[in-house]
Amino acid sequence: MELLPVLVLNGLVWGLIVALIALGLSIIFGLLDFVNVAHGDFFMVGAVLAWVLIDRTGNFWIAFAIVPAIGLVAGAAIERGVLKPVENDASLSIVASFGLSLILQEGVRATYGATPKRILDPIGVTFPVFGLEYEYYRLFAAGVSLVAMAAFFLFLHRTKFGTWMRAVRQDREIAIAMGVPSDRIFMVTFGLGTAMAMLGGVVAAPLTSVEFRLGLDVLPLCFIAVIIGGLGNLPGTAAAAVLLSVMEGAITAVAEPTTARIISLVLMSVVLLVRPRGLFTRLAT
Repeated sequence: MELLPVLVLNGLVWGLIVALIALGLSIIFGLLDFVNVAHGDFFMVGAVLAWVLIDRTGNFWIAFAIVPAIGLVAGAAIERGVLKPVENDASLSIVASFGLSLILQEGVRATYGATPKRILDPIGVTFPVFGLEYEYYRLFAAGVSLVAMAAFFLFLHRTKFGTWMRAVRQDREIAIAMGVPSDRIFMVTFGLGTAMAMLGGVVAAPLTSVEFRLGLDVLPLCFIAVIIGGLGNLPGTAAAAVLLSVMEGAITAVAEPTTARIISLVLMSVVLLVRPRGLFTRLAT
């Protein structure tokens, strides 16, 4: 139990990273009505690209700057080439998303192998906390996630494009009738969601092992956060992601990580029964 404060702090750090990734998943679902099964694999690709760039250049900060931009462009291209042709067919869109997930996983495994890789702490400085040496990088990762989420909400509420996005979320038909360029909104939205997932992958890479199955663990937590926070509720999704990760971190002080995840799933089931619109409906954008 003496490790409880550190585990809770780790849960908070991880929760902020997951909140960033889950926000990307939530905006894609909220605007495009698209369940993106491949979202966790974009997170994985971000971490793998970070490892590749660090291996080639020896510099983490180059990966930190480049990978999100790659995600923005790649996400926009995928929306145009893969999702646009099936956007009006829910079943085909899920199949396309699942196929994209398999392509990303198997492509990474075939290209870079199945052996987990490690990325060294790019800061390499620690400080004492609760009797242990704690990495400054973890605080940096939490700070980057907070700044990225704040920048996203500022973009959503302070720019013309963000206003268009919110208009499409609230009433797609009326927004389109008023001249909002829906095609461009959909393309940029998927690009932003992908960029947020891949930024999360870069930030998380030094904190975990990098492998082709990395997204399989984070995707369920993102979906649980989206459901508990409220479908399409962006602030609620972020709050739920942090709450769940802190809760799981605390539980791992006395139980296995698998037990912590089961409790998260039970909580999701209870929320669906009691408050099907989510716990944080008052936080809706």
